Amino acid sequence: MTVAVEKPEQPEPPQKPEQPAKADSAPPAASPAARVRKVGRGTVVAVILVAWLVLFAVLRGKHTLTLAAADLTDLHRWINDLNDSVGANRNSNPLFLYFFNEIRLVIDTLVTFVQELISQPSADRPLPQIGWLGVVGIAGYVSWAVGNWRVALLAVAGFTFFGLQGLWQESMDTLALTVSAVFVALLFAIPLGVWAGLSERFNRVVTPFLDFMQTMPTFVYLAPLTLFFLIGGASATIATVIYAAPPAIRITAHAIRSVPETTVEAGDSLGATRWQSLLKILLPMSKRTVVMGVNQSIMAALAMVTIAALIDAPGLGHTVLQALQSLDVGTAFNAGLAIVVMAIVLDRVTTAASARQETARRSDGRFAGWRRPLLAVGGVVTVVLVYMSHTYVWAAEFPGEGGVGSSIAKAADTTTTWVQDSLSGLTNAFRDALTNGLLNPFQSLLTDSPWWLVAAVLIALGTVVGGWRAGVTAAVCVGLLLGTGLWSDSMTTLASTLVATVLVMLLGMAFGVWMGRSAVVDRVLRPTLDAAQVMPPFVYLVPFLALFGATRFTAIVAAIVYAAPVAIKIIADGVRAVPAATVEAATSAGCNTWQIITKVQLPMSRSALTLATNQGLIYVLSMVVVGGLVGAGALGYDVVAGFSQGQLYGKGLAAGLAIVLLGVMFDRITQAAARRVSA
Repeated sequence: MTVAVEKPEQPEPPQKPEQPAKADSAPPAASPAARVRKVGRGTVVAVILVAWLVLFAVLRGKHTLTLAAADLTDLHRWINDLNDSVGANRNSNPLFLYFFNEIRLVIDTLVTFVQELISQPSADRPLPQIGWLGVVGIAGYVSWAVGNWRVALLAVAGFTFFGLQGLWQESMDTLALTVSAVFVALLFAIPLGVWAGLSERFNRVVTPFLDFMQTMPTFVYLAPLTLFFLIGGASATIATVIYAAPPAIRITAHAIRSVPETTVEAGDSLGATRWQSLLKILLPMSKRTVVMGVNQSIMAALAMVTIAALIDAPGLGHTVLQALQSLDVGTAFNAGLAIVVMAIVLDRVTTAASARQETARRSDGRFAGWRRPLLAVGGVVTVVLVYMSHTYVWAAEFPGEGGVGSSIAKAADTTTTWVQDSLSGLTNAFRDALTNGLLNPFQSLLTDSPWWLVAAVLIALGTVVGGWRAGVTAAVCVGLLLGTGLWSDSMTTLASTLVATVLVMLLGMAFGVWMGRSAVVDRVLRPTLDAAQVMPPFVYLVPFLALFGATRFTAIVAAIVYAAPVAIKIIADGVRAVPAATVEAATSAGCNTWQIITKVQLPMSRSALTLATNQGLIYVLSMVVVGGLVGAGALGYDVVAGFSQGQLYGKGLAAGLAIVLLGVMFDRITQAAARRVSA
């Protein structure tokens, strides 16, 4: 904050009134202690980095713990042996026979039932029980019933588009897995969320687990679950359940705690029991927020279901995965577009459901009296459509051969060829400049330094930035990273993640400040950012594969684009939260726009900047490892290779653990830094 805000009010000497014109003058005398602490931490960080560079120049290439792609450590071999042992005893070991196998059977039965209902032929029918016409009718009716006629039209158009793309069955497989996983997740998540909302003790117990689960990238859930549940739709659904439950638990707990205490006390004074208070007061008043939790669970489930193609989950993710592996950009783009459309439809429907009552209150009520009769008529029409799709082949099989999808794929291939022919000089120059100028030097610093030096630097930085608890967490994570036997690959992933995060924060500050200072810009950009956050990470790889080919740079750029929306929105909200009176005072004191941003708005938004860094790191890490599918190498490649090559399963599982450790270390340090800034 500039001196211009404070100095005019000081009684001291005559020259003080002239000070406000000095936009760069020192902060008021009340803040030297905070300024000294900040400078002190910065100085310590600088000393650590300089010492690292000096020792790197002397010790480069020594004790780097490099491991070749085909090499295994004793830990990796032990995991392989464990996997073989589990496979050999799966049907005789009581733990598997009466627990894991039973869970797998129940989930598999549910998934098979939903698939036979809408996507796969059943035992006595060559087609699903409900054909395309019935599914489109149900989608439109449900969207209208829980939302409004606009989202109903969107749902009908979106589901019809799947058929026009020639991806009806793949889309319905994805929908079946998503619906099954969300159904099971909500059976557990809503009660647990209510419990966490009612009990502060339980909330304190469950919050660290939720933080940990939401920190883990989607990739990491898959390998351990295949050990217990084999590959296939059941394992994919179980992984999706685990990944989709935390948002619903957390948001439901928040909704319950947000109900005004006076309302609950009023119910108690009228003699309401605890159960009546829950059913008649807490849940009805928190319904909108709970539905938003359901929305977040659906989005998380869709993201996981597409990634779960790595463990042989059917659906659109499987089509994208095969296309990425064969570098077929057209097919990948067509299937990726279907995933985006499904995400948008599901998001809009659940968002409209959460806002329906408020929208109804704001309407003039002219059609409110007709809603129930119209819904009844719509229900009858939907039943007729379902019957027709069950009875007639033309209503069960989507007509045509997906000509629209073929045209989309052909257009994507043509565009890719044109871009590679016409813009390769520009894209290659951009890729080489960033790779050679920033990524390679930093990666070399991490991978060519002695392991003990990098470990000491990470622990020291964690302690300085986040405090002694963050330092202890960093020490534990570093020790476990060494134990995975994948130190060099971990450092390569760390380099890509940190470089991408720096670029994300530069974008976040540029666009976030712009949005925070301009309501018009916010209204224009925010819908695009919201839509970008709906898209599963898988989809981001496709356009950049066309631009940059299968390289680690593709994964980094995709990670930047994937993580930037959340960082931009957090920074924009932080800048907007700066009191208008403070900005006006700085303006009246003669500060220009740049000075207001750098001396007032950004310093007063430090907690938002730290939170944006935290979220940016987590988002980038999850995307960088997914980039193992398109040549990113390092830990992402190790995980992918573990799924496709049996002898590398143990290494892939260890790589998943290493990814988790990096995520936990990033999360703990940045969260601790955020708490320090806010204090």
